[in-house]
Order: sequence, then C-alpha cells, then structure tokens
Amino acid sequence: MQVFVRIVDSGSLTAAADALGTSVPSVVRTLAALEAAVGVRLLHRTTRRSSLSDEGREYYERCRRILADVEAADAALSARRVEPKGRLRLTAPVMYGRMRVAPIVTAFVAEYPGVEVELLLLDRVVDLVEEGIDAAVRISHLPESSLVARPVGETRRVLCAAPGYLKRAGTPRIPSDLAGHRCILFTGLASGHEWSFGGEPPTRVPIRAALRTNHVDVAIDAVLQGLGCGQFLCYQVEALVATNALVRILRTFEPPPVPVQIVYPHARHLSPNVRAFVDLAVGRLRAHRSPAGVKARRAAARPRPPRGGS
Repeated sequence: MQVFVRIVDSGSLTAAADALGTSVPSVVRTLAALEAAVGVRLLHRTTRRSSLSDEGREYYERCRRILADVEAADAALSARRVEPKGRLRLTAPVMYGRMRVAPIVTAFVAEYPGVEVELLLLDRVVDLVEEGIDAAVRISHLPESSLVARPVGETRRVLCAAPGYLKRAGTPRIPSDLAGHRCILFTGLASGHEWSFGGEPPTRVPIRAALRTNHVDVAIDAVLQGLGCGQFLCYQVEALVATNALVRILRTFEPPPVPVQIVYPHARHLSPNVRAFVDLAVGRLRAHRSPAGVKARRAAARPRPPRGGS
C-alpha cells in the first residue's frame, strides 16, 4: 500500500522509486504483487506516466486513510513520552466553538500548563497552512486533501420559527410555502437568497430575507422575537426547540446531516500538542452527541412522504 500510494503521489514509477530509495524494478514488482493480490489493475501505466483506474482511485483513497491510521497509531505511542508544551492554535465555528470546543480547551489548558492555546472562533473555512492553525473543527463535507479528518458527530440544517409567528402567519407545509413568509437569514450558513432542503432531488428555495446577519445569535434572537422563519444547524437551536421557545418546521424536508470533524495536518507532522488536544477533544465531542441528534438520525431514516405532503 505504501508503494502504491507513493507511486500515485509522485506521478510516476521512477519518481516513486527515488522517493522510496529503491529501484524501479522493485517498485514494479511490488505494484504487480499488489494488483495480483487484489485481483484488479490499479494503474494504467506507460514508460512515461501512469494513471489510476476507476478501481485504483477508490483503492488509493482507502489506502491513504489506512496508512494515516497506522502512522497515527505509531505516532501516538511516541507522543505519549513527550509532555505537550509551547503554542497551540485552534479554530472552530463561532457558536459550536463557544458551546462545545471552549470547555474542552479550558480543560486542556488546566491539564497541560506548559501549553499556550489560542482559540479562534470564525464562521469561515480557515486554511490551516496559510494561517498557521494546528487543528480545526469543521462542520461540512470536506474536499479531498492532505489533512487528516477525525469524525466526532453530525448535525443538520433545521428550519424554525417562534410559536407566535406561526400562529399569525401560518405554518409552512412544503418548502415553496416560504415564498409567503418573512425569513431571517444567517449568512454563515447560507450567503445567497436561497435555502437548501432535502428530497429527491434536493431543492433550493428562494426566500425573502427580512433580516440578513453574519452573527448567528442575532439571527436566533430575531426568530425568537417572531420576526420570521430561520434556518440553523440543529445544535444552535436545540435547547430552544426542547423548551418550545422555537418550533421545528418542515422536518420531512430537512437535508441529510453534515459531519462534524476535527482536521489537522498529516500525522507525520503531528506535534505532541496537537495529538494530546485531538485525543481529548475527539473523546469529549463524541460523548456529547445529544439525544436530539439521535432522534433526528432515526427520523431521517424513516420513509418520507411524497413531496406534496405535509
């Protein structure tokens, strides 16, 4: 697997041999043995270049994840012999960071007094390398990259309104009903003039924003005051829905959940600071999965009514 991944990353058998410090015939034999073992051709190759087959592309992604896990396991044992110290820069979405990540950071600082932590709460995707960030919590489907991603949960977009607003304006039954409603737009979740909903196929519905804001607390307060409907991530309004301060509407049209993940550079470059924080954060965030989130996953697994249904 290591040789195969190196060939793909290097772009040729010759470059892979140079990187591995071995000969081209040795690389060829190793690749041939791997293809014989899995029973498919992984690479289409000529004397000058090689390209992945469809099966090879899928196998390559799996190999990368497996090798990263193996390397992370080895590095974890080594890192345990080194006490974390020095600087650690972290980032997370604003509200999730305040609710879930900040308590973990304070616990981490208390446990490792030699570490100086900087926590940046930002509702935008941060380039870890460009901005010198050691690890980030991201709520999204991640593009392919060299970053390692550790899943810690999931959340989903939910549509809410105050009971008083629904009594005055009526309750939307299908997404297109929102054309007749006032909406509160949190631009950190949807920057345009549309909201996304699930279904077959998924739909995007134009909305009329009575208020647009880049701050989620402002948007939630506006919805609580009965100014209109608002779309948020489940954890942002979970407590308000549980106390009936807000009503969750159009539940059967909610999009599929999105993953919550901790991402950091490849395990080969992982410092003891990052490893210690990630180990602590992964365990605590996974333990924090709420009953409401479990109910949402179960509800999503149930058959949905036809598109025109209520």
